[in-house]
Parts: sequence; structure tokens; C-alpha cells
Amino acid sequence: MLERLFEFVMPGPDTKAELIRTLADAENRELIGPESRAMLEGVLRMADMTAGDVMVPATRMDLLDIEADYDELLNTVIETAHSRFPVYDGGRDNIIGVLMAKDLLKLQRAPELNLRTLLRPAVFVPESKSLNDLLRDFRSNRNHLAIVIDEFGNTAGLITIEDVLEEIVGEIEDEFDEDERENGIVTLADGNQRVAGDVGIDAVNTAFGVDLPETDFETIGGLIAHELGRVPRRGEALELAGLRFTVMLTRGGAVRWFRVSRVPPAESAADGGDVD
Repeated sequence: MLERLFEFVMPGPDTKAELIRTLADAENRELIGPESRAMLEGVLRMADMTAGDVMVPATRMDLLDIEADYDELLNTVIETAHSRFPVYDGGRDNIIGVLMAKDLLKLQRAPELNLRTLLRPAVFVPESKSLNDLLRDFRSNRNHLAIVIDEFGNTAGLITIEDVLEEIVGEIEDEFDEDERENGIVTLADGNQRVAGDVGIDAVNTAFGVDLPETDFETIGGLIAHELGRVPRRGEALELAGLRFTVMLTRGGAVRWFRVSRVPPAESAADGGDVD
């Protein structure tokens, strides 16, 4: 009786929008912190999202070819810095398994091993699968990556458990983010550099000995987005001042990492700095 009377006098939210406003009010009254409010709102938003909303599209997936030699595989792993890779046979749409980056060490120690024996089964989910269900599957199956397929059974993209969790808690940093907090520019094993999108243009000019214009933009990500007229997509590249900026990762509508390499003078003159 008391509970019903309380609900009649002070009714709770009836819609998701009202619930979000209630959370905002709770934060204003200092009943919950801003981080807690953001996480709770993330949970509410995630309930309406599907794998297709969060996935990395197939055109921007980093894949490994089952027929590639060890050096080629290793270079891809180093350049992309992922821990898991879908592996294809013949065509990119024919994904036959998932390779853990750490398993490449086994090939280094025993080159006679067949790469196929190191593959782990690939998990396939439809674009329409809800993030709530997908997170539950990830946890129960102890799997961290799934291949997203469209209604025709073709590869539409991939999604990881990190992609899902970031819809709740925001961006998750890893050991590479720790490096970037120092100066935002990290030298890769192949001699090229990984540059954070929020690195200042003056820092890029100093590090590479170039003269990129600062104009109204302070960061390299802002300058390149201005040059393109939009936020670049993963895998896209732009040449400026003799440097090729290739997008390695985007998050939250901005570029997180660029892979920066020097363009040979002859190639730069022929291309004229176009987008790849």
C-alpha cells in the first residue's frame, strides 16, 4: 500500500527520455557522479543498438591472407597493432578463422607449422543482433571478436567486445594509448610513425622537419579533416608536405591514430597529394 501510494504521489519515469532526464536531475542534485550518469545513459542507448550500428565495415577490416608468408603477416600485425585478425582464404569474403597475434610466435619457433592449425573458429553474427545479446554471448563464450554478416550471408564487418563496452564506459585505453600520452608520436618497427590525431601541428612540423600550415587548426586531425572536408575513414590516406597520413583508427567521430610515412619525391610529384 505504501509503495503504491508513493508511486501515485511521485510517479517514476514512463519513457526512456524521462529516465535520462531523471538521471540528469540526479547528477545535478549530486546523487550520482557524471561518470555514473554517462555509463547509465550508455546502457540505455545500447539497448536500442545492433551489431550493424557499431561494427567496423568490411572495407576497412584488417585481414590476413592464409597464403601470406610470415614476414608479411608480422608486418600487418605490427602496423595495425591488433591482437586478433580474421583470416581469409582466396577472397576477403571467405573468412576461415581468427588468428591471435601472439600465436605468430609459434610460427617463428616452428616454421614447419601450418598456419591453419593455429586458427581459432570465427564467430558470425547478423547485423541485426542487439548489443545486449552480443555482449552476453561474448562473456559466456569468452570470445572477443565476431564477424558481422548481412542478410545475404556476406561479410558486412567485424565487432569486438571492446566496441560494445565502449558504448557504455566510453573509450577504453590500451598500452598504445600510454605511449601516446607522452608526445603522441610513436616510431613503428618498420621505421614509420604512428601519430595521434590530437597532436599539435607544430609538433608534427618539428618531428618530421616539414612546414604544415597551422591556420585555424591546432591539431593534425583537424587539419586533415579540413583538407578532406570531412572526418576521414579508416584506411583513407592524404598526402601533405611530402608525408602520407593513413588513418589507422577512428573513434567518436575523430581520428585517433595516423600512420605517417614519407612519400618518395617522384611519387609525390606524380600524385599531387591526392586522397588514396
